[in-house]
Amino acid sequence: MQESHTDVLVVGGGQAGIAMSEHLGQRGIKHLVIERDRIAERWRTGRWDSLVANGPAWHDRFPNLEFNGIEPEAFATKDQVAEYFEQYVSKLGAPVRTGVEVTKVTRNEGRRGFTVQTSEGAIQANYVVAATGPFQKPVIPRIIPESNPVNQIHSSAYRNPQQLSQGNVLVVGAGSSGVQIAQELRASGRQVYLAVGPHDRPPRRYRGQDFCWWLGVLNKWEMSAPPQGAEHVTIAVSGANGGQTVNFRTLGHQGITLVGRATTYSDGVLRFDPDLAANVASGDENYLSLLDEADAYIERNGLDFPLEPEARDLGELPECITDPLVELDLQAAGVSTIVWATGFTVDYSWLEADTFDERGRPKHQKGVSEEPGVYFLGLPWQSRRGSSFIWGVWHDAQYIADQISIQRSYAEHLPMDSSLGLSATALA
Repeated sequence: MQESHTDVLVVGGGQAGIAMSEHLGQRGIKHLVIERDRIAERWRTGRWDSLVANGPAWHDRFPNLEFNGIEPEAFATKDQVAEYFEQYVSKLGAPVRTGVEVTKVTRNEGRRGFTVQTSEGAIQANYVVAATGPFQKPVIPRIIPESNPVNQIHSSAYRNPQQLSQGNVLVVGAGSSGVQIAQELRASGRQVYLAVGPHDRPPRRYRGQDFCWWLGVLNKWEMSAPPQGAEHVTIAVSGANGGQTVNFRTLGHQGITLVGRATTYSDGVLRFDPDLAANVASGDENYLSLLDEADAYIERNGLDFPLEPEARDLGELPECITDPLVELDLQAAGVSTIVWATGFTVDYSWLEADTFDERGRPKHQKGVSEEPGVYFLGLPWQSRRGSSFIWGVWHDAQYIADQISIQRSYAEHLPMDSSLGLSATALA
């Protein structure tokens, strides 16, 4: 490591770290971005082969660079997203060091700043931004013992249908990942079971506009917190196959067997909550409520948007919803693989700071932690509903850069730092 000191050390070279670098660079703040793999590695190897972005190219990007060779309403592939971030780093001339892992960050004793231990030596930093995002540690509920002969993988390890052994598949989790994986597996000819929990399901498009646009003009991206009781509700939306509205009724008619939430397992039998119909009905209500708000917005603003009455035709309920399975004998059903599309948890074991709750989650306000000098970036609902989107993390990075600038202005009034032989101003 050529540099032994930097003002701000940013950990993570994905969308959050790159956005952070842009705003720090605009303010002339010396910084370094450390990435243990390659730029945007999660997009390269932490996703399945056919994944595309959930938002159209005009929306899911940073404000200062458009996607090359992609129509604005199209959905970028995972490789195109990774290439986009590489282009952005090149455009910025961002100080990103790849192939370097941060192993420990500790606050210095008796002097300001932090010591950052890396795979290539130690760095001194006045401020640390944890920009590793929320998708760090896959979560697989401890329902089925690992000793069970059925193969269990997390959605982050799924790549394509050919990867899986012969047999039927149970996908647990009906957010964007679970739905897309289930559809792909069903299209490959497999019998698929899909466990559906509580969810929101916005229309992909309505009256000529993508749902990203509707959430924008209706100020839903700016919600500061999820509604009470909906903190863990997933969103079922997809850009796959050119972008289509997710409709669980349709999935059932396409041959995917829908079941409720997986709960317990014993003697080869997996049991499900009898909540499938309620979960589907709640998702339908969420869908229709957004159509109502969109219609009201169009009327209120006198917009000449095309009518779309067919959008309210939800279709007939399939038998798997009206007469749902409450248990499944995995062997008898021929299920050889379970794909757990059950999300992730954070892992900040490398960061020794007094700003985590009992579950290891950061305690912060809009990314400003309870540990002075430590900041977080890329978390869901960090400041708003859109925080985990590419464009949302860009705006959160702007806020964090402002907060660091404020702290640096206070530091300018510190006396000479005898331990380093430099003034705070010289360090800035």
